[in-house]
Amino acid sequence: MEYGLLILVGFVAGTIGSLVGLGGGVIIVPSLLFLGASHWLPSVSPQMAVGTSLVVIIFNGLSSTLSYMKDKMVDYRSGLLFFIGSGPGAIFGAWVNQALSFSHFSLYFGLFLISVSFLLMLMKNSSERAKQKNFAITRTYITNEGETVTYGYHPVTAIAIAFIVGFFGGLFGIGGGSLMVPAMILLFLFPPHVAVATSMFIVFLSSLVSSVTHMAMGNVQWSFALALIPGVWFGAKTGAWMNKKLKSKTIVLVLRIVLILLGVRLMIQGIS
Repeated sequence: MEYGLLILVGFVAGTIGSLVGLGGGVIIVPSLLFLGASHWLPSVSPQMAVGTSLVVIIFNGLSSTLSYMKDKMVDYRSGLLFFIGSGPGAIFGAWVNQALSFSHFSLYFGLFLISVSFLLMLMKNSSERAKQKNFAITRTYITNEGETVTYGYHPVTAIAIAFIVGFFGGLFGIGGGSLMVPAMILLFLFPPHVAVATSMFIVFLSSLVSSVTHMAMGNVQWSFALALIPGVWFGAKTGAWMNKKLKSKTIVLVLRIVLILLGVRLMIQGIS
């Protein structure tokens, strides 16, 4: 029963993570903590939940990236540049994670998820911003509707933001995509589909780095990880497929609701 439950959690996390570029940790970490507290699964510490999540997210990021590669949605050059910042940030976040108590972890994680939900509310306005900024590096992308979209960034700013994103990814075990996608769309005017696909590429690289840190600290429950990985792998492919079918507004609305519910649940758990 435990194995089937973890496969289901992995599938849901992989689907949602790949659908909106979040990596799936926003589902895996609170699920492991909640199921452990409810005695559905053996309980694990927040550090163990984060470390396990990051190992699993590697496969989520890889599966999603391979799916998005087929449609040429991944901006590899931008992804590698962002990783210059997110890689060190992920390591630092994994180190800071060791100092958080269970109650503080739940409270901060809940506040973080709710904050992200409000960031996502702003994403709907990004497509309406006709005025292009003067970026040092610019890219173009032709959408499915045949529209040519221009986006870009300043390298130093991009690396600095990516460091912050990587830090939260390593700290909370979420892969960093929940901040990276809104940042790419709002600040750098990335087309949503490119932002999601590129985010999953960054999630793969960042999770690879931060998971090694957690493995060295002994923060991985391998029996859980091995059960979660199959579900995440196929869930990621399902999410990438759904990404091409659903409207952006629908995806963002569902995600915001999920993040708010998870955030409130964790805050109550942290305060109680």
